[in-house]
Amino acid sequence: MRDTWDTFCRFYEGKKVLVTGHTGFKGSWLCRILTDMGADVTGYAKEPPTSPSLFDIAGLEETMDSITGDIRELDHLKKIFEQVQPEIVFHLAAQPIVRDSYREPVYTYETNVMGTVNMLECVRLTPSVRSCLNVTTDKVYDNQEWEYGYRESDPLDGYDPYSNSKSCSELVTHSYIKSFFGDGRCRVSTARAGNVIGGGDFAGDRIIPDCIRAAAARKDIVVRNPYSVRPYQHVLEPLYVYLTIAMKQYEAPRFSGYYNVGPEDKDCVATGKLTDMFCQAWGDGIRWIDQYDGGPHEAGFLKLDCSRIRNVFGWQPRLDVRQAVEWTVEWTRAWLGGEEMEKVMDRQIQRFFKTEDGV
Repeated sequence: MRDTWDTFCRFYEGKKVLVTGHTGFKGSWLCRILTDMGADVTGYAKEPPTSPSLFDIAGLEETMDSITGDIRELDHLKKIFEQVQPEIVFHLAAQPIVRDSYREPVYTYETNVMGTVNMLECVRLTPSVRSCLNVTTDKVYDNQEWEYGYRESDPLDGYDPYSNSKSCSELVTHSYIKSFFGDGRCRVSTARAGNVIGGGDFAGDRIIPDCIRAAAARKDIVVRNPYSVRPYQHVLEPLYVYLTIAMKQYEAPRFSGYYNVGPEDKDCVATGKLTDMFCQAWGDGIRWIDQYDGGPHEAGFLKLDCSRIRNVFGWQPRLDVRQAVEWTVEWTRAWLGGEEMEKVMDRQIQRFFKTEDGV
């Protein structure tokens, strides 16, 4: 059974929460949710990674304590932990783009591996921290592109530098848990999420942001590989799970562990089908074209087995992939129409958390 909005508010209200990577797409949504729940939120990240950015559009810097810093700088991060004395840590800081990892592999490994080491070292040295969640990716697995979903017990061995660096981040976390957190003082988990979509994602080399840029410019959408299959979900789906894991393991150590976070099997769809859904939701006669650009290797098929979060937390997705696309289009049209995006975010958050089916 899902926890209610009031349950989350009772837990997070007044809690000191530190979010790394708070200026990114997921981080911005997470910080807005935590702020709405009454948490005392501090963010630690570099400047927003895109322009425009959700963080700037929604004016989130005015609603929280936003600290500019690089997760690779351990001494600075230590000072922030000492000042904030957080009780809960969400680690989202990362270089998250597969294609960028081919262009900048060293930076990707420095950020995704040593950034995780630095975060966990600060958690180890900060007695106030009771709950920590490292957010990784569904791409951590040794992907054989077979038809069944990967389970948390399957081998970790991402192919490209991004995916592999996140596999390493998982292994670093496993080592810190066994080496330093066996006393139960701080409970640590990882969450391996599938592909997320939603309003405010302006990243390059992602299909829905590419669709939005093309639609706004009234151009055809270029799809590199319409046959690649991914587990698509609205950004609020994994954020709900992250909040649940952090809350539950804070209350009881048995909830700490490793969790896949993905949609129903029916929502693992080909990129071409996802783009069809976007075109239908957007309207205006927009269409897409198949144009492979000869880029580096990317997996052709990937999905997750999410039995564990269902069994442990009684969780199930609230939005299907078509609704996720529709919510994204709704958010984007509101932005292009000049609405106050902080209010638009709050409307979607309340719809998602407070209704039975999210519609």
